[in-house]
Amino acid sequence: MSRNKHPEETVNLILDVAFQLFMEKGYEHTSIQDIIEHLGGLTKGAIYHHFKSKEDILTAVIERMTAESNHMLAVVRDRTDLSGREKMKAIFRESVNRPVQNDIFTVAPDFHNNPKLLFSLLHDTIENAVPNYILPIIEQGIADGSIETEYPQQLAELVLFVANIWMNPMVFGDSVEESYGKFMVFARMLGGLGLDIVDEEILGRLQELTAIYQKNK
Repeated sequence: MSRNKHPEETVNLILDVAFQLFMEKGYEHTSIQDIIEHLGGLTKGAIYHHFKSKEDILTAVIERMTAESNHMLAVVRDRTDLSGREKMKAIFRESVNRPVQNDIFTVAPDFHNNPKLLFSLLHDTIENAVPNYILPIIEQGIADGSIETEYPQQLAELVLFVANIWMNPMVFGDSVEESYGKFMVFARMLGGLGLDIVDEEILGRLQELTAIYQKNK
């Protein structure tokens, strides 16, 4: 095969194929050979030219999955027209309304078959999203009086962990009804902490995403 003059296109193709296979088969059950067979003629050498291992591919997949979300978080964090509490609400609304969410829930990844993928997403949440985006917003809320907590770090971690893991039907396979119960508990928990940021619009969108997942499961 001739030398590839468009390495970025090759990388994107590898990541597209890897993402699809990780979602369908699970990371642990996807081999480099599986990826090669779906690359339309690219060789194993083409993969190893860009990635040292399957784990490197996973890392790149995660980075691409989180890049758009992190950009949205940064935009909301840096707004000057909102209080800390208003920014938290804006983040929830923007997160659930992103068009890519429909694609993710339609693909319906089963995280029971993707423990490594799940851990990587969780690790990125705690190590990146919390300190760089959510914690600064909560600290702003404390400063402007819109959020009251003595434990900003722990609150930031709790909010993202519950939202991304406990309420995620792709992790626990919850039905629409079961998910709704979790959503309501989450909303009331936040309200009790002075963060009444989950409204009916957000709850409705969360139910819609759960229904999409269950339909394509």
